[in-house]
Amino acid sequence: MRQHSRTPWLFLSPHLSIFSVFILMPVLAIFVLSLFNWNLLGGHRFIGFGNYAEIWSDRQFWHALGNTLLFSAVIVPSTMAIGLALALALNRPIPGRNFFRAAMYLPTVISSVVSAIIAAWIFDDHYGILNALLATLGLHRVPWLSSTHFAMPTIILTTIWLRVGLCMVVYLAALQDVPKELLDAAALDGASSWSRFRYIIWPLLRPSTNFLLLTNLIYVLHVFDLIYVMTGGGPAFSTTVMVQYIFDAAFEEQRQGYASAIAVTLCLILMSITSLMLLKRKRA
Repeated sequence: MRQHSRTPWLFLSPHLSIFSVFILMPVLAIFVLSLFNWNLLGGHRFIGFGNYAEIWSDRQFWHALGNTLLFSAVIVPSTMAIGLALALALNRPIPGRNFFRAAMYLPTVISSVVSAIIAAWIFDDHYGILNALLATLGLHRVPWLSSTHFAMPTIILTTIWLRVGLCMVVYLAALQDVPKELLDAAALDGASSWSRFRYIIWPLLRPSTNFLLLTNLIYVLHVFDLIYVMTGGGPAFSTTVMVQYIFDAAFEEQRQGYASAIAVTLCLILMSITSLMLLKRKRA
């Protein structure tokens, strides 16, 4: 009996070892580091929860958090809605369907850094393709990446372009499992296209919707490479999100202890949101 109870742990031990070494131990190390006033070039001094107390009075932290929440509030619903619309359109037998599916999914498989370089080239204030097109049409050039009014919307548009393909593919896979018999029966009963979507398709897509909601939230809360390459958090802090602020605190200001405290705070926010979503899903 005792030997039988050890068998699952024997199979789990390789995965638990990898999880402990590469995830659990670094998280614990970051928490310990957050209790010190420490930088790579000098000494370190234990200050307890002093870094966490500083966060409450740090205006830049709250600005970065606000940018992150704004970024999340726009990206998550828009990518899911556009992805669902594309999935419904490309689930029909239309000419060139496979080509359009591949074209929409292509940005997802490209490296984020490469995608950011391409987007920065398109939206460049002086040499970008988009501004060249506007100039050809006789319109004024737009400071896409150098204006505090346009920088964040430009980042949002680029992120939607990168993420919508994944949402489309997940919804496409889920649509394949919708029983055609139910849709045909509803059509025979006189149900409109909207009624069939609302009462048959949408409820069956709920698991995929929950999955995309969770994964997109995780993505937007720790997005970094795209913003770092395109704007570096500027101009005037207008595109600085939480991970970008952690990077600046750790490597620009050489405040590893304070950056660790912000990282722990972000981890707690992410864990809280994830727990609430899983709890809501379990009750539903």
